[in-house]
Amino acid sequence: MGLKRRRIKHTTSLEDRLAQFAEHMRKRADDKPIGAEKNELLKKVRNAEQALDIERQLRQPH
Repeated sequence: MGLKRRRIKHTTSLEDRLAQFAEHMRKRADDKPIGAEKNELLKKVRNAEQALDIERQLRQPH
């Protein structure tokens, strides 16, 4: 038996979703005191921003 794929029709681009995610994580990190939890949130922000940069580079015409 095969598994059913969940197909989702995204209404926003990957670039927009990554930017929103990074902004949301940054706001959450700003509310946290210095520590491990804040560092983890900031790491997620950096990862999302790197993914956003890669997405933009891939969209550029060669």
